[in-house]
Amino acid sequence: QVQLVESGGGLVQPGGSLRLSCAASGSIFSIKNWGWYRQAPGKQRELVATITSFGIRNYADSVKGRFTISRDNAKNTVYLQMNSLKPEDTAVYYCNAVSNWQNWGQGTQVTVSS
Repeated sequence: QVQLVESGGGLVQPGGSLRLSCAASGSIFSIKNWGWYRQAPGKQRELVATITSFGIRNYADSVKGRFTISRDNAKNTVYLQMNSLKPEDTAVYYCNAVSNWQNWGQGTQVTVSS
């Protein structure tokens, strides 16, 4: 069983930055490829960034060039650095495996507004 705890969200103005953290515990040996997801009100959850065990990163076109995903294996933590934030980035952000989903955490709210 894997426990996922997201943190670091908040209210920021357009153009601002946030750094999200995802702390994983339990049987995380099963997770090799990590992803950050987000879900805005009335919309489906979407995958915005991934990172493999080899450090290969991919991003949704909507965040490419602005977001950076990283991982610290010693801390069992995945990060999402978000720069140049836009109002359309407003959503609840979640971390999870890419292909073998574990139980979802509570997510962390990101609100971008002036």
